[in-house]
Amino acid sequence: MLSYNVAALLKSEPGAQRIFDVDVDISGIDQDLVLTRPLTGKLRLIKTDSGILVTGRLETEASVPCRRCLAPMIVGVEMEIEEEFKPSIDIFTGAAIAPADGEDEVTRIDDHHILDLTEVVRQDLLLAVPTSPLCRPDCRGLCPACGADLNEETCTCQRQDEDPRLAALRDLL
Repeated sequence: MLSYNVAALLKSEPGAQRIFDVDVDISGIDQDLVLTRPLTGKLRLIKTDSGILVTGRLETEASVPCRRCLAPMIVGVEMEIEEEFKPSIDIFTGAAIAPADGEDEVTRIDDHHILDLTEVVRQDLLLAVPTSPLCRPDCRGLCPACGADLNEETCTCQRQDEDPRLAALRDLL
């Protein structure tokens, strides 16, 4: 999916880089994400003194519910990636490299020099998807009493707009 063999890059001098075009279907990356088109963009992998720095801009589209009427809608999702990945094996000696204190396991390059971006992309996508979008600026939402979509029909409920618990405060005005 989003895996890259970085053995040659790890053998390079710091500053060496590779650029990758991304166009991959990641629709099953997370059960809470409904993606409607492939993930696209560019990634730059740069050799650092201690690992590989991955930077890039990726985009896709997701289906999310409107915050007022709950109708599904498609929103664009753009995200920036900037994450350094550290090797778990020394590329020249083959000796294991212990993770640093507090180092996240998802940012480790595996024993076969494969850098896997899947979990980093999943986490970044969850943060980048809008949490409370509106299907349109004048969305009227749902009736709190009967649940009717007020964008499509007029509610016939007899609603009391005022909370009776606030009647004493209203009398003060």
